[in-house]
Amino acid sequence: MIDRRSAVTGTLRGARDGPTVTYGLIAACCLLFVFGPVSGLNPAYGTGDALLAAQGSYFRRWGVVPAELMSGEPRALLTPFTALFVHGSWLHLLGNMLFLYVFGAMAEERMGRFAFALFYAATGYLALAGYAAAHAHSEQTLVGASGAISGVLGAFLFLFPRSRVTSLFPFLLFLPLRFPAWIVLIFWFTLQWMAARAAGAGPGVAYLAHVVGFALGFLYAWVRYRGGDRVKAPAAATEGESQP
Repeated sequence: MIDRRSAVTGTLRGARDGPTVTYGLIAACCLLFVFGPVSGLNPAYGTGDALLAAQGSYFRRWGVVPAELMSGEPRALLTPFTALFVHGSWLHLLGNMLFLYVFGAMAEERMGRFAFALFYAATGYLALAGYAAAHAHSEQTLVGASGAISGVLGAFLFLFPRSRVTSLFPFLLFLPLRFPAWIVLIFWFTLQWMAARAAGAGPGVAYLAHVVGFALGFLYAWVRYRGGDRVKAPAAATEGESQP
């Protein structure tokens, strides 16, 4: 759970109608997942082997294949965008959308809709491209919005470091405890960085994309808002939920 805190009224562009880009991204990801072959809810893709084949083709068509992207194939150059809307499981989708809902809304309100949309697309693209560059010969398909959402987390760390986040930590018996956002996000980033160092290019979570996205998001916010435009004095609060 997080206190969504804004500064002076009027500094949050787009606040009047709510974070429509964030909600639109969540809706698009959910709808594409439900009607795609991965959810298992669309009978058009069949069952059994037919469904598995459809899922494989779906990931290959819309996901990032590092070897193809690094080869410069024209079709492959678009896949870091399309992969942002493709998820590999219900858990993958729900986890990403939860983080986007909680942290994306405040970031969008601070940046404004248009800037946030460009920021989300750019960090997502570069995070996936960064992973592909590090594993240039990999044929494993990479999908998901995690890189872009990691960018949102990085920007949030700079913009709202003192917002209070209620998080569940496994090593603390999943007790709901409140911490400043900077503690939770730095802890999360450290775990991703350690996992990225340990992980290879095989199947699994693309932790390096998380690291790249987070670093880019923080860097963008630091460059854009360091000249006194950073949120320092929270005034209002609403609530959402989050887990690191």
